[in-house]
Amino acid sequence: MAEGIRDKVVILGMGCTKFGERWDAGSDDLLIEALTEALQDAGIEKKDIQAAWLGIHIDEINIGKGATYASGALHTPFIPFTRVDNFCASGTEAFRGATYAVASGACEIALAIGVEKLKDTGYGGLPDSPAFGQEAVMIGPNATAPGMFAQLATAYAAKYKIPMEKLKEAITHVSWKSHQNGAKNPRAHLRRAVTKEQIMGAPMVAYPLGLFDCCGVSDGSAAAIVCTPEVFRKLKPNEPMVKVKALQISVSSGEEAMFTRWDGAGIITTQTASRKAYEEAGIKDPRKEISMMEVHDCFSITELVTMEDLGISPPGGAPEDILSGFFDLDGQIPCQPDGGLKCFGHPIGASGIRMIYEMYNQLLGRWPEDRAVKNPKFGLTHNLGGVPTQNVCSVAIFGVD
Repeated sequence: MAEGIRDKVVILGMGCTKFGERWDAGSDDLLIEALTEALQDAGIEKKDIQAAWLGIHIDEINIGKGATYASGALHTPFIPFTRVDNFCASGTEAFRGATYAVASGACEIALAIGVEKLKDTGYGGLPDSPAFGQEAVMIGPNATAPGMFAQLATAYAAKYKIPMEKLKEAITHVSWKSHQNGAKNPRAHLRRAVTKEQIMGAPMVAYPLGLFDCCGVSDGSAAAIVCTPEVFRKLKPNEPMVKVKALQISVSSGEEAMFTRWDGAGIITTQTASRKAYEEAGIKDPRKEISMMEVHDCFSITELVTMEDLGISPPGGAPEDILSGFFDLDGQIPCQPDGGLKCFGHPIGASGIRMIYEMYNQLLGRWPEDRAVKNPKFGLTHNLGGVPTQNVCSVAIFGVD
């Protein structure tokens, strides 16, 4: 009987580049930057890594179609190096490969690394690429990401009979909160705090989502080196361990759009992955046990419905929780303490590992007091890819011992 990976894998070291318009660096440079920090943090050399996984989504503008290119850039020593792609959850998919390899006993130390260069495309959002052709087939040639996610808002408001003015107030707070946090983070792309009035008054992109309700694109890379608890104790005998408590991925076939039982007001893959992750981690009441979260806030409404899909807020209760400050940095469960996709942008292959990087450093108490979560025990990451009607979702939970 499957028993999961709880406590079988420890994060040994992590690295993360500054996200932004990185005209100074190619994908290979960003990979080197992220891995260099991860190796220094882990206290090991490249020769100690036994296998590696690369998360990358759009080949046309990156280092190539296979992990061979990444291996060449990083000069890894004849180890297996695998490129994975699972839409916007590609980073967490790479982390899953490395984590499962260690948990299985196939190796003792493994690398997960993700990268994407999106500013070079010239697009303000995700680029027009054959990689997105499936959306046109499923939904129609005129579909846009903001338009499809905006429908979450109208469906949610209709289901719970929430006035659109109140929903707009709640998603405005989501964006405001993230910008407050991102302004304190030197690695974020967007570091300027904004007022709620600026958010409310910004140009409309797809009703009710305005400019500040939509995350942008970015360049960046992040890396994680994972190992067994035994190896960690040998290398860092007196340091706290950040253990992987759970990692679950759920992929939709698109059936939500084909049947009437889906109401369009939530994401079924998030509900499925989180339920399995809580079971694997031994979490009974996530609202009371989870200390902090990094979620896939591609749009502010996505973060709002995610609070309910994760079982943190009760059905229809996310707006009240958000407006009460429950998810603020000084709230009960801080969400996006680093600024989230809203302030980092979304270099697809790197985002999932960037979220883990924040949870890892928060759990180890490494950040300055003005952006540190108080006494965290469990951190959760939520990485979503695709559109509301066909998507992939990963939920990972981490704890410190």
